[in-house]
Amino acid sequence: MTTSNEQGATLTEVVLLLLSMEILSMFGLRLSLKQRYCLLLCVAVGAILAYRFTRNRPEVVRMKRAEGLRANSSQFTLEGKPFHILGGSIHYFRVPRAYWEDRLLKMKACGLNTLTTYVPWNMHEPERGVFNFEDQLDLEAYLRLAASLGLWVILRPGPYICAEWDLGGLPSWLLRDKNMKLRTTYPGFTDAVNSFFNHLIEKVVPHQYSKGGPIIAVQVENEYGSYAKDDKYMPFIKESLLSRGISELLLTSDNKEGLKLGGVKGALETINFQKFNPKDIKYLDEIQPHKPKMVMEYWSGWFDLWGDLHHVYPAEDMLPVVTEILKLNMSINLYMFHGGTNFGFMSGAFAVGMPAPKAMVTNYDYDAPLSEVGDYTTKYHLLRNVFSQYHAQPLTVLPPHQDRRAYQPVSIQQHLSLWVSLQFTDKAFKSERPVSMENLPVNNNNGQSYGYTLYETTISSEGTLNSKNNIRDRALVYVDKHFVGVLDYKTQELAVPYGKGKRTLSLLVENCGRVNYGKTLDEQRKGLVGDIELNKNPLRDFVIHSLDMKPGFVNRLEGTGHWISLRQQRPSFPGFFQAKLYVNSSPKDTFIKLPGWGKGVVFINGRNLGRYWSVGPQQTLYVPGPWLHRGNNQVTVFEEQETDGRIQFSSSPDYGMSVDVQ
Repeated sequence: MTTSNEQGATLTEVVLLLLSMEILSMFGLRLSLKQRYCLLLCVAVGAILAYRFTRNRPEVVRMKRAEGLRANSSQFTLEGKPFHILGGSIHYFRVPRAYWEDRLLKMKACGLNTLTTYVPWNMHEPERGVFNFEDQLDLEAYLRLAASLGLWVILRPGPYICAEWDLGGLPSWLLRDKNMKLRTTYPGFTDAVNSFFNHLIEKVVPHQYSKGGPIIAVQVENEYGSYAKDDKYMPFIKESLLSRGISELLLTSDNKEGLKLGGVKGALETINFQKFNPKDIKYLDEIQPHKPKMVMEYWSGWFDLWGDLHHVYPAEDMLPVVTEILKLNMSINLYMFHGGTNFGFMSGAFAVGMPAPKAMVTNYDYDAPLSEVGDYTTKYHLLRNVFSQYHAQPLTVLPPHQDRRAYQPVSIQQHLSLWVSLQFTDKAFKSERPVSMENLPVNNNNGQSYGYTLYETTISSEGTLNSKNNIRDRALVYVDKHFVGVLDYKTQELAVPYGKGKRTLSLLVENCGRVNYGKTLDEQRKGLVGDIELNKNPLRDFVIHSLDMKPGFVNRLEGTGHWISLRQQRPSFPGFFQAKLYVNSSPKDTFIKLPGWGKGVVFINGRNLGRYWSVGPQQTLYVPGPWLHRGNNQVTVFEEQETDGRIQFSSSPDYGMSVDVQ
């Protein structure tokens, strides 16, 4: 007896045969009868094989769905049967798209059944009303890939995501509103959320479990209990999801303290932690009895800050906690399973319990089970042994390692002064008073989001320059292009040397990353956020240049004839430096090392790899092989103060001196 699907396939194959004969009849006068039959057979077989191949592709298979993930008792159920969530976080926006499949296959091979990912609003809507869901940001492709590999998905669409990501994923143009109250029902914020969700959720809805997709749950906001400035906000976000078609199980996610204020009626509360405390589990049970318990973020490692040490969370400390969580029949999500990289200017900053924010490093290795570049670690293998006990069938074979290569060092060939590069930026803006980068009239009046901003004014005396703590976050100070010093949170005064007549004072201000967690989100405007004074007199009449270093700017630089050979002239700082990396075979992953350099940014073939800084702990920058090509590859470095003229490569990362997570 044939099924309806098989009958449909047979009918389709007959149609293909008839179509083949019709095509042949158009050319039959030139073929003998025997040739016609042979060609007919070849075309028909090829058509049938192609049809059967595409018909059986995993991503188009839709199993019959009756009941999705439910939390009606102490155990999750899926299709009415007990279901144990074994999850791991991998953020599509932190992993080169060419490696998405590799990382998800390694997740599956570790015994995990569920992928969790945030959605970064700031990348998907870089300017108000301008949306990007393509290439590296193709969320739907990522969801389809997860489904094709047999992974369920818990989606965490924010709008706030924390994630050690600039402003917790909120777009900086929100801060153009001087009265903005982020993560509240302030109309300026809710209007923007509604606009974003109108575009995002319509892409997400078809990928829900009830529609045949992989999404089994959706998180409402993120760790709101640690912010909790508006008791109407969480109901607003929940309704924003439901009204646009989200129908799967809703969750919230908070640490123990945040559980008191972070929940919303109709959503299952989950907990975040690293060190196991039975009292925390008991508290979760008390506020939410007879419900499944889940650790939404079991922190498998920790993040790093510039100027600190590299954090590691030993496998021998992690494994007993994971084992205990599973023994209690709790579900778990490893945050992170694979951290990836904060490419570009996307890393955030940390300010909790500190006198001033400290910026996150570029790598997001996180000491996770799968390393920044997708390598297996001791944690991975130990976890695989644990998770295998929760599967009736043997786990899939481990995918192979990605090859890496330490390319030969290359020398800088030419350089371009920052001052010369200004002609390739947007038109300079004149203002009597300082203006924060978010409020500059650039990027279609969305302001400047990331990078550097140059403020210049005229002075006619020496004396004491005082920042009044209005520099966000760090400024290189020049008088007539001669370096004077650095102003930041710690150093707020500099001596301006004597000089005759009128001189140009320049402050190159870097946005080192906006705070991503805590109660100061509304205060994350960057650049000069208020007056600076010379001899207690506020400076006025600024010319302001936006240096966001977007790909268009970098490409314009590379095409200009203003570059000067190092043989002709000693370099001036700050400036841009160019070198060529020649790849004579299939490109491999590598790491850039800059031991003779100070602080800056590296671009490879126009892509921003991120920041480097000699203060560490991070000493290498990850270069994905798919971002290279055979032949010459353009390496451009923006350096603030020093260089030895050489770019080195390594086959392994150097994250600096390590310290155990406390």
